[in-house]
Amino acid sequence: MRAAVVGGGIGGLGAAIGLHRAGWTVTVLEQAPEFGDVGAGISLWPNALRCLDELGVDLGDHLAAQDQGGLRDRRGRWIAHWDAAGFRRLHGRPLAGIHRADLIAGLRDALPADCLRTGTKVTGVTEDGVVRCENGDEIRADLVVAADGIRSPIRQVLFPQHPQPVYSGSAAFRGVTHHPGLGLSTTFAPGTEVGVLPLTGGDVYWFVSYVTAPGARPADPKAHLKEHFGDWHEPIPALIDATPPEALLYHDLYHLGTPLPTYVRGRVAFLGDAAHAMPPFLGQGGCQALEDAVVLAHRVSTVDDIDEALAGYDAERRPRSQRIARAAVRTGKAGPQVTSPLLTALRMNLLRLVPTKLTARVGKDINGWRPPRLPRPAPPRTP
Repeated sequence: MRAAVVGGGIGGLGAAIGLHRAGWTVTVLEQAPEFGDVGAGISLWPNALRCLDELGVDLGDHLAAQDQGGLRDRRGRWIAHWDAAGFRRLHGRPLAGIHRADLIAGLRDALPADCLRTGTKVTGVTEDGVVRCENGDEIRADLVVAADGIRSPIRQVLFPQHPQPVYSGSAAFRGVTHHPGLGLSTTFAPGTEVGVLPLTGGDVYWFVSYVTAPGARPADPKAHLKEHFGDWHEPIPALIDATPPEALLYHDLYHLGTPLPTYVRGRVAFLGDAAHAMPPFLGQGGCQALEDAVVLAHRVSTVDDIDEALAGYDAERRPRSQRIARAAVRTGKAGPQVTSPLLTALRMNLLRLVPTKLTARVGKDINGWRPPRLPRPAPPRTP
């Protein structure tokens, strides 16, 4: 059986690994000249770490377990502390941070080099599994995995009437810099959230999301950050100062506001942002893509009929991922997108009343998910 995976991001590479382990011949088609990701970090929650275990991807020293953390106000006063030890006991896994480039490299290295094709733009896909490339190549596959992102061209072709992604109401700055000794933290102010996620080697991923109009990118991003966040508590000003202007990322935050009616069209399966792009307020976008990847590989490796397998994938993944996408939207509107100072203060006062031990159970239904088992590779033959 042959699979063509369109898109070499987290979900696409994860699906390719799972299918390859199941004995499929896999070709990953990536439009960019090389596999990589933007220079930012990502949080991997226990559900995602279990998926990586099932895929046999060992990220080793690139994973930074988050063993302390909490919520603060802009003056640096602690609102609530996170019970990281209790969280790890409950789930058997920590929350971990990793540079996106290291995650992509770990996934890429789990595949044979001949599976990977860069600089390949897909110009057409049909429901019966024909993939056409800009260079004139045509690939006929038993399964096409559409992992081509939030503005998926494949989704636009196969769901031509489906609404485009919608603006979430917030934009975000992101950066990575070197600042050893920090712990995980989230700082809230009206309409604003600032996150600090330690990575390995003393590096730190930080982000600022704030309510603004779409397309309102500041002319001088670093000057804008220093003007609006230079008097916040440390290490926020220090992280901004230490990040070179060319390393600052700025994006309007979009999501798929109208859920897809199905994640399957003929022999094409959608996953990750192409299927259920969500705002980042739960940190589950990449995690859900990995869940998609493992479930898809499990279904097609345990059900002989490909159409039946894909129907099972849709039935299993669509309700959960769309529920989490809705929860991400609600979390944003009830938290970092609240612009009223009065409501923000009320929310912080309520959070102060939450016992630390209860914070370990936040998101239990999301983080407690366990992936299905994939085929285990055959042991090497002894001579």
